[in-house]
Amino acid sequence: MTDSAIVPEATIWVTILLAWVVGYLLGSIPFGVILTRMAGLGDVRKIGSGNIGATNVLRTGRKGLAAATLLGDALKGTAAVLIAYALWGEQLATIAALAAFIGHLFPIWLKFKGGKGVATFIGVLIGLKPLAALIFAAVWLGLAFTTRYSSLSALVASAATPVVLWLLGEPSMAGMAVILVALLWFKHYENISRLLAGTEGKIGQKG
Repeated sequence: MTDSAIVPEATIWVTILLAWVVGYLLGSIPFGVILTRMAGLGDVRKIGSGNIGATNVLRTGRKGLAAATLLGDALKGTAAVLIAYALWGEQLATIAALAAFIGHLFPIWLKFKGGKGVATFIGVLIGLKPLAALIFAAVWLGLAFTTRYSSLSALVASAATPVVLWLLGEPSMAGMAVILVALLWFKHYENISRLLAGTEGKIGQKG
């Protein structure tokens, strides 16, 4: 094998690694922790469910702070996808999307103990397929309004996403979404147990 055959293959793997690193590091930014500390509210991981996401930030009573956390967690996923797409194209943008999601779930800055991924899930969808993100948001909002269960809304909306992507003609994205959904459901295993037991906290509920 000649050097000319080796270099392109090595370049491909380096590019994949770069897309992964960019996505992971962006996804690892813990906006819930950063914003609540900046607001003088201490560590959000010590209240409510202990989660770093917007739903738990809302339990501080600061709706604006919760909205900012939601926006930050979503846009970091979108940014990872758009940066990778601009630099390397759609396939590596999909890899960056997966990495950003994993970064939020297992951030290096918080000893790999992160959030549950709903906002970042929406964010990567915005970057990859905005229509799928709109459908996710519509399902989530509809269920959240009627049931006031954030977790149930996220579980149902996420489960529908691979099907939506497939119907929109994006089979590779649908395959990636299956991985995201499996991880999201895994991170929600305690919520699932509480939902089944009827003890799950509702949106806006403190404690």
